[in-house]
Amino acid sequence: MTATGESPEVPETFGAIVRSLASAQKPGRGAPPYSRWINRRLGRLLAAAAYLAGRTPNQVTGLSALMTAIALVLVATVRPALWFGILVAFLLLLGYALDSADGQLARLRGGGTKAGEWLDHVVDAFKIVIFHGVILISLYRFDTGWTDTILLIPLGFIVVSSVFFFAMILTDQLRRIASAERGRTYAKPSGGGGWVQTIVAIPTDYAVLCLSFVLFGWMDGFVIFYGLLFLANALILLAVLGRWFRQLRAIDAS
Repeated sequence: MTATGESPEVPETFGAIVRSLASAQKPGRGAPPYSRWINRRLGRLLAAAAYLAGRTPNQVTGLSALMTAIALVLVATVRPALWFGILVAFLLLLGYALDSADGQLARLRGGGTKAGEWLDHVVDAFKIVIFHGVILISLYRFDTGWTDTILLIPLGFIVVSSVFFFAMILTDQLRRIASAERGRTYAKPSGGGGWVQTIVAIPTDYAVLCLSFVLFGWMDGFVIFYGLLFLANALILLAVLGRWFRQLRAIDAS
């Protein structure tokens, strides 16, 4: 995201900036474990380093997209191997941490812009589709020992991930519109939250997908794990679509 307006008073040392970001961190109730406890912390470190280096949030977003793009091009072009899978997982997780850092850097610089938020979401939209697309390419190009029916897994994952992302963004926007029409301050529903939601959300954590590439040198293990992730995400999508629809019906009724 891109900052606007006057920059707030920011500490001058790396450690002080990290502590300042930690105290202003958004609540993580119900968020997946890696995103909540690891990625946000890595993002704080990268945001502090970027701030001291004079980088902008959009530059950090671009670097995140570059790390992810390099990893995904490798998946589509290089034969699966153990060392290769570890490298891909590292690059994807680095891109994910930078994706967290851009928003935190924007807060350091005084807030984000609509253009920066748009850029962040467009990059995410591309990433969701391309991520599973390159897995499909790899499974098609390189011998896995499985029949071609496994190509249905990444195809299905593209549908599930795209619908999940679009429905989540649309539901959030409709809630905001409804709050504005009623002259109220928007507050996202907390839902179940807590440890139950945190555990249930594990299969939807982007980091779990990234870490699945550690198995890329053992194709049987990767295909089974990736297939189970797809099934879990499909079931969770059906559940949350029903929940979001009921919430919007309740807003209409009120």
